[in-house]
Amino acid sequence: MSKSREKKAGKRMTKNNLADKLNNFFIARPDKVVGLTQINRELHLATHPLKRLCFEILEEMADNGFLKKASSNEYMLNTHGQVLTGTFQRKSNGKNIFLPEDGSEPVMIAERNSAHAMNNDQVKISFFARRRNRAPEGEVIEILKRSNSTFVGTLKVDKHYAFLLTENRTLANDIFIPKEKLKGGKTGDKAIVKVIEWPQEAKNPIGQVVDILGKAGDNNTEMHAILAEFGLPYVYPKAVEKAADKLPKTISKEDRAQREDFRHVPTFTIDPKDAKDFDDALSIRRLPSGLWEVGVHIADVTHYVKEGTLIDKEAFKRATSVYLVDRTVPMLPESLCNMLCSLRPDEEKLTFSVVFQMNGKAEISNSRIVHTVIRSNRRFSYEEAQQIIETGEGDYKDELLELNKLARILRKNRLANGAIDFDRIEMHFEIDEKGKPVGVYFKESKEANQLIEEFMLLANRTVAERIGKAPKDKKTKVFPYRIHDVPEPDKLEGLNAFVNRFGYKIRTSGKRGEISKSLNRLLRDVKHKKEQNLIETVSLRAMQKARYSIYNIGHYGLAFDYYTHFTSPIRRYPDMMVHRLLTRYLGGGRSVQADKYEEFCEHCSNMEQTAANAERASIKYKEVEYMSERIGQEYEGTVSGVTEWGLYVEINENKCEGMIPMHCLDDDYYEFDEKNYCLVGRRHRHKYSLGDTVRIKVSRADLEKKQLDFDLVKA
Repeated sequence: MSKSREKKAGKRMTKNNLADKLNNFFIARPDKVVGLTQINRELHLATHPLKRLCFEILEEMADNGFLKKASSNEYMLNTHGQVLTGTFQRKSNGKNIFLPEDGSEPVMIAERNSAHAMNNDQVKISFFARRRNRAPEGEVIEILKRSNSTFVGTLKVDKHYAFLLTENRTLANDIFIPKEKLKGGKTGDKAIVKVIEWPQEAKNPIGQVVDILGKAGDNNTEMHAILAEFGLPYVYPKAVEKAADKLPKTISKEDRAQREDFRHVPTFTIDPKDAKDFDDALSIRRLPSGLWEVGVHIADVTHYVKEGTLIDKEAFKRATSVYLVDRTVPMLPESLCNMLCSLRPDEEKLTFSVVFQMNGKAEISNSRIVHTVIRSNRRFSYEEAQQIIETGEGDYKDELLELNKLARILRKNRLANGAIDFDRIEMHFEIDEKGKPVGVYFKESKEANQLIEEFMLLANRTVAERIGKAPKDKKTKVFPYRIHDVPEPDKLEGLNAFVNRFGYKIRTSGKRGEISKSLNRLLRDVKHKKEQNLIETVSLRAMQKARYSIYNIGHYGLAFDYYTHFTSPIRRYPDMMVHRLLTRYLGGGRSVQADKYEEFCEHCSNMEQTAANAERASIKYKEVEYMSERIGQEYEGTVSGVTEWGLYVEINENKCEGMIPMHCLDDDYYEFDEKNYCLVGRRHRHKYSLGDTVRIKVSRADLEKKQLDFDLVKA
């Protein structure tokens, strides 16, 4: 080839042409490390512009993960080592995801390459050689461990066979059930079904009924279905209840003798009016020195629930009580949580206490952590305590008013130190005796709530500091902390861009305290504004999730260097762990095994998240049920979410949320602008943005899918 012809050929070689050649070149050599000189020679890239273009494309391919750099000018195909193990996540649209156990990039698994793996199965995949500008893809070659998946749905029973119709977003097909595996189920029953096999050639998995929950639409059935959907228990094992019933109901002289006696100190509980499990009480008295002695007394659950017993194993498995709209699903048997351990008035109770000596400015001169015996004088609801705080009249008014004064100082100091003041108004349903929602009301955190909150925070922090702050010459002992990481910078940038639209701004960089003070300023500025709820919600989403770990990094949201959960052992298993370890360490015991306790922490964090998801699902169900009787009615609402499939709108009056599907926005073709939280019409450029006020009409309420649909009412 002459030089002039070569030059012309070089001009005709576009970037895309060369990129395709390089793509094929490396796929043909999956295990080879190839140098720049060899690539130029084999692809006949003789001119300087082509060589430079080749180098640019190779660098892009390395940045995109298609290639790996072996040295500054050597490259090879990025194949992840061909075989990976990890977790399979099934999607009903067939675009399944594989999460490698090494934490590397997720891999797409098409349905045809899934080997019928179920959601959360541990699998081994073969990694396909990655194509340029395409997501990594693979094929399941072995199912290592089944996740033991069960599904909840409604039975449809025909003469010779049956199906479970599921609304599960991880399963595209209904589950086939042979008649002999129905367990007496009938059409319209809600059931739990376990998949027992999925033949390679079969479209539907085959299952057997594990339990019949009852008729679809019945409140009890639906609440049990929500629990079962998240793998949470909906009945308490009889054997565990019997074990709890056998526990001693009286306090022995020996137990009393080994504890500090607070039975004659003014003591009371403050809880929601419908609460039965009172796990914390406060005492206060003036000392001869003029200081106040404040006792934070917590139910001594682990005195009764010994490690490794039947009750303990069940409590660990549950890890938390679950609070659905119409019921509490307790972590412990009711005879323990509502009777034996509950700090009920006029009953002697065993407690684990943090006792503070402080002056009138809430400055702490001394604190001690001790086992105690108490006798609560009074059970207050938050409303009763609030009335005494506001009027200065009522039972134990002097004690309550002094505790409130101290709590206000503690709160002021905490916020000044950089704690974030998320103080949201909560929506609750009024439920009739059949579980039907008949009304909506809102709960705001008032001084009575904050009084309890501040002393619980103080006790939790004090316990964490006692163990976490080891002397210089001693190693810190293993202990479960409640940790909360700093927000990710890109999420703060996103939040700032969002609040800018409403005329607010926050700091996105600087010291921890500066950012949190800026967030507090924002939360203060939006109080009682129409955008308050939305901005608080988006701000919360920008935060990391708090979790449990033995590796302490502090708690960003509370601005505490040390924090744990000690104050709710009736409803949280981590608090039981803390009680046991605290007793062990205060008695001079050795540290426990780190790996084992980190696993415990991870389990408790996961169960906490699962319980929160179930709680949200029960609220959503009641929202849909409540609005199902209001089809056709119009409301003012606020755009609370923007997605590629439509707009989420929260009704201002009752905070129920529904969706305006994209196809209902029929005056234009709308495109989703993810960066700016909006939908933009292609022709008329009309925008629907997060925070916009719109008028909607309730068009559809699907209880099975827990889904509300709205129509936009045009002005």
